[in-house]
Amino acid sequence: MKVAVWDTYVKREDGNTMHFDILVPDNLTNEQTIFNFGKDYLKTKNFKTFQLSSNECRLCHIEKVTDDIALSIKEKGYFILEMENCN
Repeated sequence: MKVAVWDTYVKREDGNTMHFDILVPDNLTNEQTIFNFGKDYLKTKNFKTFQLSSNECRLCHIEKVTDDIALSIKEKGYFILEMENCN
């Protein structure tokens, strides 16, 4: 499965910056839907974050993913790949 990787940086209230990727099917182009996936993910965190918009989240590239990630995308519509300061 090919996915679009949306490179995302969101400031945390403690001053750190979260870095994570939102992976979606490569044919999903509605930015608001993708931003909403990121906002849903941020709601699962036990710390406060600032906004997520086109300034913090941008299409980076298209890549092929593992079967496990593809299954998660088929079930939820997206997958979050945590990179930095996400916990």
